Amino acid sequence: MNFKIYTLGCKVNTYESNVMKELLEKNGYIETDSNPDIIVINTCTVTNMSDRKSMKMIHHAVKEADGGVVIVVGCSSQVNADRVKNTEGVSIVLGNKYKSQIVDLLNEFLKTKKQIVKVDDIMDAEFEEMKLNNFNRTRAFVKIEDGCNNFCAFCIIPYSRGGVRSKDMLDVLDEIKTLVKNGHHEVVLTGIHTGHYGSDLQDVTFADLLSAILKIDGLQRLRISSIEMNEITSEVLELFKNNKVLVDHMHIPLQSGSDKVLKDMNRKYNKQEFKNKIEQIRKIRPNMSITTDLIVGFPTETEEEFLETMKTLKEINFSKIHVFPYSERKGTVSSTMKDLNGTIKKDRVHKVLELSKKLEIDYMSKFIGKTVEFIPEVYKDGYLIGHTGNYLSVKALGCDNLLNNSVLVKLESIDYPYMVGIIINDES
Repeated sequence: MNFKIYTLGCKVNTYESNVMKELLEKNGYIETDSNPDIIVINTCTVTNMSDRKSMKMIHHAVKEADGGVVIVVGCSSQVNADRVKNTEGVSIVLGNKYKSQIVDLLNEFLKTKKQIVKVDDIMDAEFEEMKLNNFNRTRAFVKIEDGCNNFCAFCIIPYSRGGVRSKDMLDVLDEIKTLVKNGHHEVVLTGIHTGHYGSDLQDVTFADLLSAILKIDGLQRLRISSIEMNEITSEVLELFKNNKVLVDHMHIPLQSGSDKVLKDMNRKYNKQEFKNKIEQIRKIRPNMSITTDLIVGFPTETEEEFLETMKTLKEINFSKIHVFPYSERKGTVSSTMKDLNGTIKKDRVHKVLELSKKLEIDYMSKFIGKTVEFIPEVYKDGYLIGHTGNYLSVKALGCDNLLNNSVLVKLESIDYPYMVGIIINDES
């Protein structure tokens, strides 16, 4: 039987979808792009838009499957289980547990033809063991942690993912060793609250995990998908200072540049503490690309506080800003507050996006004329396209036999969102 997987949302979902793909293929199911017998939708619920996209994808899958098996898993089905299970044509409903049991549950459904719904209380769940043997691309994501204990006022994720739970360190190391052995040059550590790894374990910290990973032979790049400011400890900074396998890129969510809004959001820092941490990082790595997440239009954000945020963004000088309009999520603290007008939120998003593009081009400009290393991931129209360690998007004329290999390139110009370069070590 053939299957197809649709993935919405974050890198954790991407990782889990690839684990399910490997499990299905290992048990004789064949991935296809057309006429699937089985469709899996790995859903997202981080915003109202994510929920709407998830439901739209479910209805699309039911039509595409045309009487076949439709399996819905993930965050949206975790918090909207009744809505999902009552959608005509849905065969199996899982939340954020049991994804590793997808083959057994599918086989059970194929025998009984009775709908299966397994959506448990996620708050006290244990880490669900998963292992990815081959991501089939240069950059391999490794899920080291699940859940979040922060309970920011705007965020539904703790309710859809549960509390922090960490993967056993030996299992993480074994998975990464396998990926490196299979030819992956870069590993990205991912989780819902990645830097909180180990808080539920005895005598293991995130810095301990990083230190152990950095000892793995053959690993060229280690990247952290996202980390909170207050989790960048002195031990983590010391590792960045002394090991170039850790790349020149950190994604550190700010969410707001106003102390008043940060407090209302229940964030665990103020803007000066955030600035101080960025200064520490740049003393160690002057060319570090620091990207961030930002929410505009939080219910208590005034025009003055938005302008304060814009000023903070310029002062910190991020290399890119991922901006989102505030989205009310039922059950969160902020859902009891009066929402701002949608036009106000759209206008603020637009202003931040304009600033982000300017900051991004300013950062890129610093590397014109420099020779850097990048790993091509895609070959298109004669160009190799990939990323540097500090996550510059690079394209350069070359041959596809250089895909997934480290390549030296001299950066000559900007063709936004790319930097254009000339390969200087092409021996083909």
